[in-house]
Amino acid sequence: MTENDYRVWAPRATEVELVLADGNGRAEHPMTADGDGWWSPADEVEWMPGVDYGYLLDGEGPYPDPRSRRQPEGVHGLSRTDDPSGYEWHDGDWTGLPVDSAEIYELHVGTFTPEGTLAAAAAPDKLEHLRSIGVTHVELLPVNGFNGTHNWGYDGVAWFTVHEGYGGPDAYRRFVDACHAAGLAVIQDVVYNHLGPSGNYLPLFGPYLSDAHKNTWGVSVNLDQEGSAEVRRFILDNAQMWLRDYHVDGLRLDAVHALVDDSPTHLLAELAAEADALSASTGVKRLVVAESDLNDPVMFLPREDDPRATDAQGTGYGLDGQWSDDFHHAVHVNLTGETAGYYADFDSVGALAKVLTRGFFHDGTYSSFREKEHGVQLDRATTAPWRLVVASQNHDQIGNRAIGDRITATLEPDRLAIAAALTLLGPFTPMLFMGEEWGASTPWQFFTSHPEPELGEATAKGRIEEFSKHGWDPAIVPDPQDPATFENSKLDWSELGSPSHAGVLEVYRRLAAIRRTLPAGSSLTLADVNVEFDEDERWLVLSRPSIVVIVNLGDARLDAGTVAQVAPLAGDVLFDSHAVLHGPSATTPDEAAGRPAGVAARSVVVARQK
Repeated sequence: MTENDYRVWAPRATEVELVLADGNGRAEHPMTADGDGWWSPADEVEWMPGVDYGYLLDGEGPYPDPRSRRQPEGVHGLSRTDDPSGYEWHDGDWTGLPVDSAEIYELHVGTFTPEGTLAAAAAPDKLEHLRSIGVTHVELLPVNGFNGTHNWGYDGVAWFTVHEGYGGPDAYRRFVDACHAAGLAVIQDVVYNHLGPSGNYLPLFGPYLSDAHKNTWGVSVNLDQEGSAEVRRFILDNAQMWLRDYHVDGLRLDAVHALVDDSPTHLLAELAAEADALSASTGVKRLVVAESDLNDPVMFLPREDDPRATDAQGTGYGLDGQWSDDFHHAVHVNLTGETAGYYADFDSVGALAKVLTRGFFHDGTYSSFREKEHGVQLDRATTAPWRLVVASQNHDQIGNRAIGDRITATLEPDRLAIAAALTLLGPFTPMLFMGEEWGASTPWQFFTSHPEPELGEATAKGRIEEFSKHGWDPAIVPDPQDPATFENSKLDWSELGSPSHAGVLEVYRRLAAIRRTLPAGSSLTLADVNVEFDEDERWLVLSRPSIVVIVNLGDARLDAGTVAQVAPLAGDVLFDSHAVLHGPSATTPDEAAGRPAGVAARSVVVARQK
């Protein structure tokens, strides 16, 4: 259904009927081919909000609308009309937030609160908590329709819906409204690279998928074969729906390296151009960030038609930024010592130093995990580091571990503070994963609720086989279909009142306060970031305009003399993780003179730059 009518694109059908249902039964209305695969009701049918409907394709069905805004009975049921213009918004004064100083908070609606709803996530105390740790942008994991009651969201099949269990479209609108009222922007995670295993009726309607290309999930979404023009419009209209109808401030695009597109203009460039046009027409910036495994600045280099473009740079897709998983890997290895799989190349303080100054570790270098050279070097003189979104924890890096354990499970608060400081005060755009700010003890595991027994069994079996290949004990892998796996992954908000978590929360709040004083990211390039380090003594000093971050990864204290030598620009101490977590020690002459008096083992000191 296009907006406020019952037209449908179904080029694979030779006969289409519209089915309307109410309490008195259902009525079938023949449809007429309009051309180019589109069908319209043959007779005048009044469109009304709140009506259940579907389509018979050559006598089979009824099937839900590919563009359905609501699926009240799940992804296999009839669709229900929804009128976005019927909601009274209260964010008329909202002008958006600058993206170059953003602090993103990634959350999953179903596990963020005990209720697992958008209404609960929008509660004033929850939004105020996010503000207290410096969050500017709330990023929701996918909320569109999937089969079952709970899921990560990446098995979605009804891209235009909001999962009914979360509250449906109106709850989503109220959530965005509440965030804007609280001064928070909203980013929606969307998945355009594949569809889930249950409830995907799109191939019955048209060539939404193509076996001309393959990706991790099988056949690819059809972006460049016959019929791809309408498929691309389907995706672009979906992006417009979130940004325009739901007033969302940005999109996070899942795994764009799986979007195979040999068209003259890549889908990502089209999407970015439309987001920019909407930003210009409304005066509210719409942010588009890609999750990309390519380590290639093509994602955020300007398009040829982009005002940012120069003769040398008009070669990109013009997105606002991309994730840099290399940051996560370098921080994780240096704090945990894990070196299995793709972590192997990051086993050095030097790897962390390279990521902090060059954005990517693999920038044309050999990747032992991929067994080939990988990545593209960034231009340090022109690349604004805010265009890279980084995290020390996120849904993938936690949830795709065998037992979904956070680094909290193995690291003491001292090392958690180092991870927090590098994430929040490094040169990049930081992203936190829900609960990390207080060192949440709850895991975040892979969970599904497929109603089909055979699909649930296959999912659980595949999960065990996957981790067996990586050397994990299959016996410890939770069953994704077990409801307890989902329940165990819910945040325990009572931990905020526990002394054992209070110190970590205070670390995040103090670091966020420092971050708010830093110059805007638009004034910074990678060339402005300097790092000194010692591989043997395991210390690292990050200098960026206005602050110096001194990280001691080692087991021995760095004395004042050493600090003065390795961090000569360090002035007044702004933050000392050891003091926050363990209490201040007696004032030394160095501290009295406004100089760091040393850095305790496994801790971090932040000082004002002289």
